[in-house]
Amino acid sequence: MDRRLTPANARVALESLRGLVDAPRFMPGEPAQVAAPLADLLKSPGGARDRQLLCGDPVTVIERHEGWAFLQAAKDGYCGYLPESLLGPASTATHWVATPATHLYDGPKVQHRELACLYMGTRLRVTGQLGAWAETPQGFVPASHIKPLGQHHADPATVAQMFLHTPYLWGGNSRAGIDCSGLVQIAFQACGIALPGDSDLQAVCGQPMPDDQPLRRNDLIFWKGHVAIALAADRMIHATAATMSVTEEPIPAAIARIEAAGDGPVTARRRVAGSAS
Repeated sequence: MDRRLTPANARVALESLRGLVDAPRFMPGEPAQVAAPLADLLKSPGGARDRQLLCGDPVTVIERHEGWAFLQAAKDGYCGYLPESLLGPASTATHWVATPATHLYDGPKVQHRELACLYMGTRLRVTGQLGAWAETPQGFVPASHIKPLGQHHADPATVAQMFLHTPYLWGGNSRAGIDCSGLVQIAFQACGIALPGDSDLQAVCGQPMPDDQPLRRNDLIFWKGHVAIALAADRMIHATAATMSVTEEPIPAAIARIEAAGDGPVTARRRVAGSAS
């Protein structure tokens, strides 16, 4: 089983895996949510970052051990470790942050003190509105920066373009830093299309595209360990270590550059249902 998507470690497994894996004990799991604006989901306690989670992301906590929580994220099934201090009790969200980033304020005026930066995909519980400000239990956000749950953007490529010049960060999932698969995941998620967090997992989503068929906007182009979103038949957007940023690039030039750098040819082209335009 893929350890990224398998809610089990050497000590414990989620009850749903009983009979599928050997584990010293099985647990039903505890609902919780991320309480920090941005949290690294780690491969092991104190280890390397696999992905990132956002404030309000629902998770199932499988084990709490020595200050660390082993958990599974609801949005894509990714498993890993967070410090327990970054978790809070599960609550019901009503809205999500629909801009690349916004601020949480301690009052409904631009002159008020900002409490935190919140990133696209953050889930919030709105309890009221004062003019142009939405009130939450944690503070106020500009109402124009959020959407009700169930309302989405229309075009993943347009969402990806909102992140132009965002710095590249391996495993990153936000405006503060993002990688190729993180950009794809958030762009499609913002349009109501769920995708996994890593490019190899994304490469089996949707339908394969024949090499002789022109690419359409929102088609995905894959290399070994890399993914980009087509903006048109001959242009794409991606988060790349080549520029350490999110950038647009002609597709033929990118293919030639990537192969010349020793990273190989295109390995797949996929069209995700509901995304091509």
